[in-house]
Amino acid sequence: MSFNTFGRLFRVTTWGESHGPAIGATIDGCPPGIELTEKDIQPWLDKRRPGQSKYTTQRKESDAVKIYSGTFEGLTTGTPIQLLIENQDQKSKDYSEIANTFRPGHADLTYYLKYGLRDYKGGGRSSARETASRVAAGGIARKILRNLAPNIHINGYLTQIGKLAIDRNNFSLDSLKKNDFWCPDQDIVKAWEEYIKNLRKDGNSAGAMIEIVVSGVPAGLGAPIYGKMDADLASGLMSINAVKGVEIGLGMKACETEGTENADEIFYKGNRLSFSSNNAGGILGGITTGQDLVMRFSVKPTSSILTQKKSITKDGRETSISTKGRHDPCVGIRAVPVGEAMVACIVLDHILLNRGQIGLAGGKVG
Repeated sequence: MSFNTFGRLFRVTTWGESHGPAIGATIDGCPPGIELTEKDIQPWLDKRRPGQSKYTTQRKESDAVKIYSGTFEGLTTGTPIQLLIENQDQKSKDYSEIANTFRPGHADLTYYLKYGLRDYKGGGRSSARETASRVAAGGIARKILRNLAPNIHINGYLTQIGKLAIDRNNFSLDSLKKNDFWCPDQDIVKAWEEYIKNLRKDGNSAGAMIEIVVSGVPAGLGAPIYGKMDADLASGLMSINAVKGVEIGLGMKACETEGTENADEIFYKGNRLSFSSNNAGGILGGITTGQDLVMRFSVKPTSSILTQKKSITKDGRETSISTKGRHDPCVGIRAVPVGEAMVACIVLDHILLNRGQIGLAGGKVG
C-alpha cells in the first residue's frame, strides 16, 4: 500500500492497523539539538485518546508513546525518529459478522476493489486509529516550532455538531477546558450533550465542523503554484478520516460576496502591516500574509451505526448490516487534536522549506 508519507522536509510516515499489535510513525527531517522526550508528545495524545468521556467511543487505550530512535540524552540527533504506540483494547470479534459484507459509508468496498482484500477488523489501515500516529508527530512538530517560531500558536475547536452551531458572540477559548467538546461557546454545550445522548440511544451519529486558527505565523511562507500553503493545509486536513470539505478564510461564503467587500484592505502604520479584515484566511496567492491562518473542515457522521442499512456481500448478494462495537457518535469531537497536529506538521514543513530557500532574504515594507 502506498502513500503513507506526507511532508517535504519534515516528513511523517505512519504505519500499523487498528487491531494490530501497534501503530506508530517515523519522522524524518527533525533538526538536531531539540530537547525531546515522550513527555513532550504524550499530552497531545492524551487529548485525542478514546474513552475519556461518555460522548466518544468507549474503547480504552492508554496511547502511551515510546521513542525508539532519533534522540540521544534527551536531544534530537537529526536522524529519523521512530515512535510506537501499542494497541491494548482491540475487540476483533465485534467485526466477525461483517467479514464478507461491505459497510455503507465506509472504505470497505473501495479498499476491496483496489487491493483485492480488506482488513475487516476495525477497518485496518482505514481506521481513524491511525490518527494517533499523526497526533504524536504533531507533538514533535509543536516542540520544534516552539524553538524555531515561538510566537506561533495553534487553536482548534468545534463550531457545529449536526445543525447545532455555536453563537460567535459567546466565543471564548477559555471555555475549551470547561467541556468535553472543545467548544468555545459554553451556552450550547448542554444542547450538544442532549443531542449526542439521543443519537447514541437511537444507534445513530452526527457530523461536525471544526475550526483551526494559527496565530503568529510569519509572512512569506508557501509558494505561488505547487507549494501553496492553503493547498497543503487543505490536503492535510482532507486526509483525515471522515473529512468531506475544507475551507480557508471566508471559504465557500466568498462566492456570496462582491469584490468591494471581499478584498482585505492593506495599511501600513506604526512600522507594521495591517489589514481591514481577514477574508483570505491569512493566505494570498498561496503565501502567508502574516495574519492568522483560519481554516475549517467538515466531518461526516460516523458510518459505524447500529441502525440497519442495506448493502451487499463480496459475492454480490443483497443484505442488510448493523455495525456493532464501540464507536464515536460524533467523530468530530476527537478530530480537533488531529486537525491541530496536521496543521502543526504542515506549518513547520513550510518554515523549514522557507528557511532553506529564502533564508534572510525577502521584501521589506517601509
